[in-house]
Amino acid sequence: QVQLVESGGGLVQTGGSLRLSCAASGRTFSSLAMGWFRQAPGKEREFVSTISGRGGSTYYADSVKGRFTISRDNAKNTVYLQMNSLKPEDTAVYYCAAHRTILTTTLGWDYWGQGTQVTVSS
Repeated sequence: QVQLVESGGGLVQTGGSLRLSCAASGRTFSSLAMGWFRQAPGKEREFVSTISGRGGSTYYADSVKGRFTISRDNAKNTVYLQMNSLKPEDTAVYYCAAHRTILTTTLGWDYWGQGTQVTVSS
């Protein structure tokens, strides 16, 4: 079993930055691929970014490419999402998830956190 806890969400103005964190416990963290997802009101959850267990591979949704950066610190059992140049359309609840292999969709992830709200004001 893996427990995931996100933090770092908040209210920011357009063009601002936030860094989300997701702390994991319960299993060898470096064996897990990690992902970030988001869900805006009235919309389906969507893939944002993912990173392999040792951090060698990363993938991004086109909508965030060049603005968001995923990273991980396996010594701290934490994955991060650095979000720059934020736009109002980035407003959503952001979730992290874990799986034994890297995935680039919302399907198949074994473990999910509870989410953290990100609101970007115009």
